[in-house]
Amino acid sequence: MKLTLSFLFCLNILLAQDTIIIESSEYAIVLEKDSLKRLQHVYFGSKASNLNEYKSIDKQLRFEVKDAADLPNHVYTPNGTWNTSEPALQILHSDRNPSTELEYEQHIKENLGNGVSLTTITLVDPIYKTEVLLFYKVYNEENVFEQWSSIKNNELQAIELKKYASANLYFRNNDFFLTQYHGAWGSEMQPETHRLTSGIKVLDSKLGTRSNLYAPSNFILSLDGIAKEDTGKVLLGSLAWSGNYRFEFEKDRFNNLRLIAGANNFAAEYKLGANQAFETPHFIYTYSEKGKNQASINMHRWSRKYRIHDGEGNRLTLLNNWEATQFNFNEKKIIALLDEAKEIGVDAFLLDDGWFGNKYPRNNDNAGLGDWEVNQNKLPNGLSNLIKKANKRGVKFGIWIEPEMVNPKSELYQNHLDWVIRQPNRKEYYYRNQLVLDLSNPEVQSHVFGVFDNLFIKNPDIGFVKWDANSIIYNAYSEYLARKKLPQSHLYFEYVKGLYKVLERVREKYPKVPIMLCSGGGGRVDYGALQYFTEFWPSDNTNPLDRIFMHWEYSYFYPAIAMSSHVTNWNKESSIKFRTDVASIGKLGFDIELDKLSKEEKEFCKQALLNYKSFQNIIWHGDMYRLQDPYENPIASIQYVNHEKTSSVVFSFLVSQRFQTFYSKEPILFKGLDQKKIYKIEEVNLFRGEITEIDQEATYTGEYLMKFGFNPIVSDKRKSVVLKINEITL
Repeated sequence: MKLTLSFLFCLNILLAQDTIIIESSEYAIVLEKDSLKRLQHVYFGSKASNLNEYKSIDKQLRFEVKDAADLPNHVYTPNGTWNTSEPALQILHSDRNPSTELEYEQHIKENLGNGVSLTTITLVDPIYKTEVLLFYKVYNEENVFEQWSSIKNNELQAIELKKYASANLYFRNNDFFLTQYHGAWGSEMQPETHRLTSGIKVLDSKLGTRSNLYAPSNFILSLDGIAKEDTGKVLLGSLAWSGNYRFEFEKDRFNNLRLIAGANNFAAEYKLGANQAFETPHFIYTYSEKGKNQASINMHRWSRKYRIHDGEGNRLTLLNNWEATQFNFNEKKIIALLDEAKEIGVDAFLLDDGWFGNKYPRNNDNAGLGDWEVNQNKLPNGLSNLIKKANKRGVKFGIWIEPEMVNPKSELYQNHLDWVIRQPNRKEYYYRNQLVLDLSNPEVQSHVFGVFDNLFIKNPDIGFVKWDANSIIYNAYSEYLARKKLPQSHLYFEYVKGLYKVLERVREKYPKVPIMLCSGGGGRVDYGALQYFTEFWPSDNTNPLDRIFMHWEYSYFYPAIAMSSHVTNWNKESSIKFRTDVASIGKLGFDIELDKLSKEEKEFCKQALLNYKSFQNIIWHGDMYRLQDPYENPIASIQYVNHEKTSSVVFSFLVSQRFQTFYSKEPILFKGLDQKKIYKIEEVNLFRGEITEIDQEATYTGEYLMKFGFNPIVSDKRKSVVLKINEITL
């Protein structure tokens, strides 16, 4: 009896109910069934205090839709009958009929525990019995929504999915602004904001292995004018998918906005056999009526708790050898770097690209990729010797791999050409002199897992992995799919599914190994992949000035604990202090020739690392506030505050010296503190001999710091300032 009652409590099946209410702690989505059993969006916004209030919303709507045609706010718009808008679902049925109707049948509400609920809605085509399940997963306290769909073929023969969105949303307003992102290698996450006008705005990618090279799968949608940090109705959206995506923003004749989000259907029609079901990628979004900053806090809290691998755990500070040696290293050089890792005080050393390949040694990026045996000329005593020496110095040893890719000049390519994505009768096209392995093939999946697994079987004390993936897919063709007589249009989807199967196996066997996600910089940054990774590499561009702007934009969607941020040789005109201070706003690491630093510079790095470790938990697990925008001000300022509001760290950087505006004339308003608490402010990361210009004995209430502000005194002589704020008891 107890079991039955418990089940009924957490699982409610509701048949033919007119109103479906999906709520988080602050916001609600309300769906309504019309007289033709079609399910409509009728509300998206702040939740009502009384559930009965939602039931009369539709009475206020006057769409002037005639003859049941052109319903703009359908919950999952089908193609081919009454709809004249962009569809979310397009099916070619087994009898070649291209139309679909969807009628509401039932919905199920489940309490999954831990502040998470799931609403599953069933829609059915009355003629072909195609079944569509719409999933709405709600993370209550974080105000984050996760949507996806499942399409089941209940016909006797195969159907073809022409389009298969994850989510179809509808917003009522008349002043929509979209912030989208673009870029290239070394220039990721460049924002562009514009008003959405009549017609359709499309954001998409067709790269195959990654979502972010030219345009990442993230956006900011403002419903009431240009989005501000602390005011306005804002939705942050991100597709959890490491492949091709497509977002469509369609402003209809009522000046309302339809959003269709999901995997890109470009060259990706999917043949679905009888009784088979197809599940789409998941669309993640959060909503705030308190501006962009609160929306990003929602996303950060959600991702640390529910999505990023070990998101609430700790991280390792690193020393990477790439800037110091690139491909040109030997055992002696690496051991010297291990000594430097110990001296500076990092947690781990990372051996980057170039440690493998014998017949085709990895001395540059033209050869050896795919041949994962230790290069005997460079490392005659193998990895095990380096790992022992690292551990003896109290430093963990990490390794770089790129198991999804292959050089044509490699034994793997020569022995397993059928594993390579390539057109057999076309010229090969390369990205970083490499091609992509066919992860739709289970054999290749096992091989890629084996690359990771064999490293740990032979070297169980490896303490960190950097997983790279540089190439995009050119000449898309799979010999495996051809052998199986499956459509080539399945490749883009099956590649990503195959990748996730590999990563699932990796995490099942090695749940505690920290793994960095890299893809020629920030080429693959999404919540589909990050469930398997502890962090990501935002860009190969580590110029500190550029990284301030990149970090600013990434931070809307991803928390600092996930953003690897290294001190490097890029922009040597910047002082070592400026470079280190900038790297400290993320997950700090070093990728620099430490032996070429002066004694004073090296001492500064050691002390800065100690300082970082004293407040790293605030950065990794606290709330982030963007105080002063580098696009609009000569000084950029970022603040992190712990959840108890007892400690905070504020970083301020001079980003422009135009027109002599290179000092902070006005105080900066802090955020996130407790108005009634009393705080002291201390400047840290001072270079040897530098004396702070702030009064470190003064005390301030949180109200004062947030209402009147504090001047960090940034100038051409103090281009970066790091402040620790701590509560005191008088």
